[in-house]
Amino acid sequence: MISRSTIDRIFESARVEEVIGEFVQLKKAGSNFKGLSPFTDEKSPSFMVSPVKQIWKDFSTGKGGNSVSFLMEHEHFSYPEALKWLAKKYNIEIEETEQSDEQKEQTNERESMFLVSNFAKDYFHNLMLNTNQGKAIGLSYFKERGFTDETIKKFQLGYCLDEWDNFTKAALAKGYDLKYLASTGLSIVKENKQFDRFKGRVLFPIQSMSGRILGFGGRILTADKKAAKYLNSPESDIYHKSKILYGIYQAKKEIARQDNCFLVEGYTDVISFNQSGVENVVASSGTALTSDQIRLVNRLTKNITVLFDGDAAGIRASIRGIDLILEQGMNVKVVQFPDGEDPDSFAKSHTNAELKEYLETSAQDFINFKVSLLLKDSNNDPIKKATVIRDIVTSISKIPDGIQREVYVQECSRIMDISERVLFSELAQLLKKEATQRNKPSSNYTNNADPNEPPAEYFYEQEQSSMALVKGVQISSQKVDQLSILENEIIKILLLYGNEEVDFSEEVSNIDEDGKETFSNRKYQNLVCAEIYLHLQEDEIEFTNPLFQEIYTEMIHQLNQSEKLEIDKFINNKNLDIATTVTSILMDEEKYQLSNWGGKSIEVKSAFEVLPKAVSDVIYNLRRILIDRLVDEFLVQGKEYTNEEKEEIMSYNSLRIRLSEKLKRVV
Repeated sequence: MISRSTIDRIFESARVEEVIGEFVQLKKAGSNFKGLSPFTDEKSPSFMVSPVKQIWKDFSTGKGGNSVSFLMEHEHFSYPEALKWLAKKYNIEIEETEQSDEQKEQTNERESMFLVSNFAKDYFHNLMLNTNQGKAIGLSYFKERGFTDETIKKFQLGYCLDEWDNFTKAALAKGYDLKYLASTGLSIVKENKQFDRFKGRVLFPIQSMSGRILGFGGRILTADKKAAKYLNSPESDIYHKSKILYGIYQAKKEIARQDNCFLVEGYTDVISFNQSGVENVVASSGTALTSDQIRLVNRLTKNITVLFDGDAAGIRASIRGIDLILEQGMNVKVVQFPDGEDPDSFAKSHTNAELKEYLETSAQDFINFKVSLLLKDSNNDPIKKATVIRDIVTSISKIPDGIQREVYVQECSRIMDISERVLFSELAQLLKKEATQRNKPSSNYTNNADPNEPPAEYFYEQEQSSMALVKGVQISSQKVDQLSILENEIIKILLLYGNEEVDFSEEVSNIDEDGKETFSNRKYQNLVCAEIYLHLQEDEIEFTNPLFQEIYTEMIHQLNQSEKLEIDKFINNKNLDIATTVTSILMDEEKYQLSNWGGKSIEVKSAFEVLPKAVSDVIYNLRRILIDRLVDEFLVQGKEYTNEEKEEIMSYNSLRIRLSEKLKRVV
């Protein structure tokens, strides 16, 4: 277990903007930073980071918190794992304790898979560097490929002995469960036999953006035609081939710094580029490019350069990925290497300066590249040329930005010598067709539905009314819970302004000599937290929302201890529900910066300017709602009331009217 003092040191050292900046490209927005949500597919920034408050909020999903909660949400770390990651980043010594057998059993399955994958990475790497067979076979292969010791260490390359169960035996001897060796695909288990999946192969560990080992790619070293040249880990709970890019962990900082990402195909392409000084490079690992992979890059930069081998046939097979990139609203450039060359071979046969110069001077816009590539096959055939034009306009239709589409249409018109009017007409038809397909009734596209899920028409929400049709039954939508909204507002005022001392006024009743009652205002100063506490205490009010009550109880405890609220204790609370709720409330004030209202000459009035009234209003409204509920309890249809009950109801109604006058409400 990590000591409290160590945890405090971690929170004191960690800077939320630095931590999140390793995963998301952040741009300055006033005193804050903003960026694209790392949890959803979006085109406009809805993700905000506050360096002053040391918190973040994703307005598209509602998630928020501090550095630890971000790592838990984004990387699926446990609380101790997130703390250890931060401790490592900020060079804070942390006490590690050996897990007991009982603790190992309690570790969740995903974590167990990560642990055994990390052990495998270290085992294969050390075996290659420190055994005779490893050096003679695995290490010599990488040396022949021109990789230096530094590069081999950076990518943690390894080798699995050409023996049936060398690794499996070693893992079992260290206490790792065969269940997780099988679920990660490191070992193949059949009846009473188990053997190594990657036997006789050199290994490329595949890491997440945070550096966790997700799986492996293995290359065979023999000329066995029956065996696949490359073999990847099978799909598992931690490894999804379509959602990861090889090299993203090593490349993320350079991608964000240079605001560009080079996309290649294979492991060795990435490694060779890194060794040549081009570190902002990732690979799709031989698979067709997917939207999930593109979104990984999109978190770090809007610019991507796709690198193609000199093989024309291979280019045509891969060029479809460009449309996927365009759909994500990214800027695409293309570099094609000379015939017979690929990124790996070109990097090895040229100096670092020559490689960088070639990448810079050979990069061309996707439309010019696509035109030059496809026109080679047309041979001036008008029909084939028309097909090429339609293909290019189809790519342009994928671009979400209307202005960019128009610029590309003009460029296509110039290159292909065809009128813009015709191109715009074709583009309009494509856009209309796509819109029609998106808006088709759900019953028309159930062919590819998951057989385990009900068809789309099984659940239908009618947004135009306050009723909903769920599984064929009409149900009324819930009433807005006004009490919960007011409780939220009280917590918000306490968090944002609880320690502020401001001028308040209260109504004082005066009785003159004739017994006539008059009212006057008395002004006084008080802390906002003390003012709210006194009013709630006077009315003996408790929150109906259990989470708000828990937060409020802790606030009162802090007030009694030090007469001051310590907001950090809520932000860094181990209870993620409290941390997330508090963060969400604190960051709501920053939301306007995402729309840059100030830059549009729209004044956003500070809540601090009207703080006394805000405190009074929320207290009066809370009393009004509670009185309404008391009156509702009294008013039972058909009931005969006693004179005493009638007087009590009249008293409540009189109080309602007074409160409404204060709030300028019509009763």
